Amino acid sequence: MKIKIVSLKIKREKTITAEVIDSSAKAGKFLVELIGSMDREHFIVMALGTNNVINCVQTVSIGTLSEAPVHPREVFKIAILSNSLNIIIAHNHPGGTLNPSKADIELTEEIKKAGELLHIPVIDHIIVTDTNYYSFAENGLL
Repeated sequence: MKIKIVSLKIKREKTITAEVIDSSAKAGKFLVELIGSMDREHFIVMALGTNNVINCVQTVSIGTLSEAPVHPREVFKIAILSNSLNIIIAHNHPGGTLNPSKADIELTEEIKKAGELLHIPVIDHIIVTDTNYYSFAENGLL
């Protein structure tokens, strides 16, 4: 039997100016610009280092107009590879509503529990439209 010897690397696709994310409002503004106008749901992870500086941002899933499939394993992969301290998860609602769905709330709880096991806290889940954001942390859902 042959065993694969592997190495893991992060491939940089593009670079943007690093941001310190010291509030949900600042994260929301950044995310509105990044994914707010997308025509399908994009689920992303912002991996944060010390002092809440963005280490990297990864698109975990691109779905349809009303959903994007997400698995916690995929959410934490980039956080582990980038040696991040905590994460913010986010997705857009192309339909324009900011209110989280039942599925959004359940997924957030599932990812939060996985983060607790890995000691990588989920400090916010932000939903964006093309002009505004909704923060789970600001609204007491996280």
